[in-house]
Amino acid sequence: MTKSAVRQGEEDGSGPAARRGRPTGDHAAKRAALLEAAAAAIAQEGYANASLRNVARRAGYTTGAVTYYFANKEELVTALLESWFDSYDAMLVAVRPQSDVRAQTEAWLLRTTGDPEFWPVMCQLLAHARTEPALAAVIERRYAHFRRLYTSILETGQAEGSIRADIPADILADQLSAMADGWMMLYPLEPQRFTPDRVRTLLDATVALISPPATAHRPDEA
Repeated sequence: MTKSAVRQGEEDGSGPAARRGRPTGDHAAKRAALLEAAAAAIAQEGYANASLRNVARRAGYTTGAVTYYFANKEELVTALLESWFDSYDAMLVAVRPQSDVRAQTEAWLLRTTGDPEFWPVMCQLLAHARTEPALAAVIERRYAHFRRLYTSILETGQAEGSIRADIPADILADQLSAMADGWMMLYPLEPQRFTPDRVRTLLDATVALISPPATAHRPDEA
């Protein structure tokens, strides 16, 4: 391979890149800035155009600085996925003590309506995961972890009597996750459907769906 071909592979993320010397400044802040730039590039120009050069330009860094933190495009994009799934887990941790499904679902919707790049990027990453094993592995692993956390929250609610117990918690977790994903996929196309009043109605309906039937007894009642 010629030097020019190697250089091109490093810049567009299609080939290996040598690690450069450690850039000066705040390591965590620069890494976060690059992830933000990657999300913006994917959302605005598409996954195929989110090259290392493009990301570097958006972040105000050199391509060499990008390759210090991320060896190639695959590593950059999987790091972006990991960081977003970390935020999903944080949503669950925040509501876990109260088993508050309404608060968790509201957090999903606010993440969608408050960040115009979030779901357009996720949709593209999900689509490309069909042919990119590294992306698929991250999505499968992290979604499974998310559902386990969600299931444990629902199990607590079932034990306390605030969530219906006639459907297994893992099934409820799967259904609620699918509902939230569906809303997020459609929001960029139909934002008019998600006015504040309608979001409140959707949240009320979600809580009603998982609440125990009116005649149900709490687990600790005779």
